[in-house]
Amino acid sequence: MQLPPQSPSLEGQFDARPAGAPSATRVPLIIAAAGALLGSFFSALSTSDFMQHLDRQVHAIHCSFIPGAAKELGESGCKTVMMSPYSSFFRESVWGGVPVALWALATFAFLTYRAVLLAWRGKPTRTETGFLLLASALPLVMTLIYGFLSVAKVGATCKVCIGIYVASTVVFVGALLAHLKNAATEDFTPSRGPFVGGFFEGVAFVALLSVTYLGFTPTPDAKKTLAGCGTLVSADDPNAVMLPLPSGDGEPAIEVLDPLCPACKAFDERLRASSLSSRLNLKAVLFPLDNTCNWMVTEALHPGACAVSEAMLCAGGLGAGPRDEKATHEVLAWAFKNQEALRELAKTNEAGLRAKIETTFPKVKGCLGGAQVKNKLTKSLRWAVGNAIPVLTPQLFVGNARMCDEDTDLGLEFTLTQMLSKQGKAARAQVKPPPKHAPGGTP
Repeated sequence: MQLPPQSPSLEGQFDARPAGAPSATRVPLIIAAAGALLGSFFSALSTSDFMQHLDRQVHAIHCSFIPGAAKELGESGCKTVMMSPYSSFFRESVWGGVPVALWALATFAFLTYRAVLLAWRGKPTRTETGFLLLASALPLVMTLIYGFLSVAKVGATCKVCIGIYVASTVVFVGALLAHLKNAATEDFTPSRGPFVGGFFEGVAFVALLSVTYLGFTPTPDAKKTLAGCGTLVSADDPNAVMLPLPSGDGEPAIEVLDPLCPACKAFDERLRASSLSSRLNLKAVLFPLDNTCNWMVTEALHPGACAVSEAMLCAGGLGAGPRDEKATHEVLAWAFKNQEALRELAKTNEAGLRAKIETTFPKVKGCLGGAQVKNKLTKSLRWAVGNAIPVLTPQLFVGNARMCDEDTDLGLEFTLTQMLSKQGKAARAQVKPPPKHAPGGTP
C-alpha cells in the first residue's frame, strides 16, 4: 500500500518565527542587553541622588565613571547638572519635578528586557529587531540633546551622564547589528502585533516608574511654600541702592546677591531659564561676602566681590539721572562668566583685579574705588542690616516674603509658582514684618 506524501507538520505551519540561524543575532543582542544594563545602572544612580535631595538637605552625590565609586560632597559637574533646570520636567507643578534620569531608567530597563528576551528566544523576527532598533534610538537622540545642553547651556559635564551616553551608544550599535544580521525573510512591518505590543510595553515601563516616583516624593510644607521663611522690615529703597535686573513687569522682587558667588550664578541661571522671571519685576541688592568692604564677614569668602560690586554701581551711574541698566547687566554677566579667574586674581592682587575691570569697562574708570561708590556700597550693606538679612547669598524676596533657602535650587520653580499664586499672595500678606532693625555696625 502506497502512503500519501507527507504534509508539512503543524508546528512548521504555525511557527511564526523564521528559520534563520539564531547565532547571527544573539551576540549583537547580548551587546545591546549589556549596554542597556549599564545604562540602567547609571540612570539608577542619578535618580537616587536626585531623590535624596528632595528632603531639602545637602547630600553627597555620585560623580564617577567607575560603577560603585564613593559619592562626592561639594561642588561638581554632576551637582551642577542636577541642579540645572534641564534635569527634570514639570518643576512648576511638582517640587523638584520628575527627573529625566527616572525616564532613562525606565527606558533602559525596558531595552534590557527586550534584548534579553530576543537573545534567549534566538529567532527574532525582523519586526522585533526593527522595533528594538527604533526603541534604542530614543536614548541616543536624548544623548545628543542633553550632551549639547550640558556643554552649551549648563557649562558643565556630568560623569554619570557620560556613562549614560556611552551606554546609549552601545545599545544602539548592538540593536543595529542585530537587525542587519537578522536572516529572517519576513519584512519589517511597524503595524504588526509585536511592534505595537512592544510600544505599549515601553509606555507601561515609563508610566509605572513615574507613578511610583510621584507616590513617594515628599510633600512640601504648604505654609513655607506659600508664605516663605520670614519677611523684610521694609522693601523701600530711600538711598537708591537697588539695581534693576533683566525680568518682566510683574510682582516686585528683590535678589540679594554677590557677583562672585557661585551659588548666585547658579541661582540666576535657573531663574533665567524658567518662565517665571517674566512674572517678576526683579531688582538686586549687592551683598558682597568680602571683608574688604563688608564688616559683617571676618574673611573674604569671595575675594574681589567688593571691587566687582563697585563696578556694577559705577557702570549703572551714581548720579541723580537715569541709570544705565544695560551697562550694569554687562558687568554682572562678565563677573558670572569669569568668577573663578577673578577670585583667584583678587586673592593675590586686588589692584590687578581693579585694573582689569577698568580695562574691560573703561566707563568705570575714575569712579571705581572712589569715595562716592564706596559710600553707595556701604548704604547697600546697611539696607541689608536694617532688614535683618542673614549673611548669605543668594536670597530672593517676593514682595516682602523671603523664599526659604532650601527652595532656591530644585524647588525654585514649584515654590515661586506657589508664592505668585492667589493663595500665595494671601498667605504672604498675613505675615507680619519683624521689628525694625536700625542700620548699624562699623563699616
